[in-house]
Amino acid sequence: MEQIINTQRDFFNTNTTKSIDFRKEQLKKLKELLKKYEDDLNQAIYSDFKKSIFDNYTSELSILYHDIDEALKNVKKWSKVKRVKTNLLNMPGRSYVVPEPLGVSLVIGAWNYPFHLSIAPAIAAIAAGNTVILKPSELPSNTSKAMAKLVNENFDPKFFKVIEGGVQETKELLDQKFDKIFFTGSIPVGRIVYQAAAKHLTPVTLELGGKSPTFLTEKCDLKISVKRMVWAKFLNAGQTCVAPDYIFVHKNIKDKFLKQIKVEIENSHFSVDNDNYVQIINERNMNRLVDLLDEKKIYSGGSYDIKERYFEPTIMTDVTFDDKIMQDEIFGPILPVIEYENIDDAIAKVKSRSKPLACYIFTSESKIKEKILKEVSFGGGAVNDAVMHLTNSNMGFGGVGDSGMGNYHGENGFRAFTHYKSILDKPTWIEPNIKYYPRTLGKLKLIKMMMGQK
Repeated sequence: MEQIINTQRDFFNTNTTKSIDFRKEQLKKLKELLKKYEDDLNQAIYSDFKKSIFDNYTSELSILYHDIDEALKNVKKWSKVKRVKTNLLNMPGRSYVVPEPLGVSLVIGAWNYPFHLSIAPAIAAIAAGNTVILKPSELPSNTSKAMAKLVNENFDPKFFKVIEGGVQETKELLDQKFDKIFFTGSIPVGRIVYQAAAKHLTPVTLELGGKSPTFLTEKCDLKISVKRMVWAKFLNAGQTCVAPDYIFVHKNIKDKFLKQIKVEIENSHFSVDNDNYVQIINERNMNRLVDLLDEKKIYSGGSYDIKERYFEPTIMTDVTFDDKIMQDEIFGPILPVIEYENIDDAIAKVKSRSKPLACYIFTSESKIKEKILKEVSFGGGAVNDAVMHLTNSNMGFGGVGDSGMGNYHGENGFRAFTHYKSILDKPTWIEPNIKYYPRTLGKLKLIKMMMGQK
């Protein structure tokens, strides 16, 4: 590990990666390889958890193609030196900010969207001019192998290298000094990554998770709200970090909601054979989800097959915050429904817990919408939709508090791997005596005036 990192650091210090042309060349090459090996990537992810070609393109590959195209279009602009105002105290002079790459970066990907959540941060790192060591999740083993083959057989390891492995390999990587670490995964592992980075004072971006709430108010378009919510919740069999984790439903529409969501799930025909559902990633997670079920509170669904790693879309009702399913992020196709009457009580429940990665509000009541948006802290979200905010790269994606730190997507991804160096550039043809000895009351008065103080 140390040798690989030192080789990348030596290459970075040649300043090759700082060239905009070099960055664009590598991004174009990556896109060509993704296109060339698309069939292999589809086959690999299907082998791991039966993800269809349709879902692999829409939720993973298409996003990567977009990210590369956006970086190619804008990297020159993002990398430009930016002139800023010079304060009166430093006149005559010029001030500007120089974007520069951080250096050798480590990207640790997640298993639930293994291509997207591994390669997207790598694209941002390359665009910003860094070298990259990518550690994909070992859980989707075929997908990990496919990424390693694509990168390691086509890129120079001193610039871009995939290292496969499990906990031990990750630990060995974290023992090394990097200039940037980008991690996507669970909160407990995020803490471990943060602690390891602190030893070297390495800056980190943590994309974590949490229990993302959804509010369904009394006045809403129930049919379209349920349709959008069901798609967002059961996409990838609920194995999505920004999936609606639980839902507050106003008591006056609860019965209508339950009937409507049951119909919508039935009409969606969730099945691997229908290209709109996937397996749970492994038996350990299957058993974890089974353990969350409360048979007395299952409204619909609830069936599963451990061997086939199939878990039916499931609705639980009459759930309270004391129930087991409300203790940790579900990360699966179970949706707990919590009845509420007073919006303040519902908001208070959310605020009493860790800040979530996402929050969704389905309502036609502008006052309630503004109230929730103002009072609840969360990473990002949507009004009258769910999950789709991720598709807008003009907005940064990231968490707050326990749900993460830092963000990426679009220019925000470039910024995540960039240091902005501040420069004051002064001429030598004049040098006011104001800051030099002797010190006088007149000089002090002038300094205060130049700094806008009385």
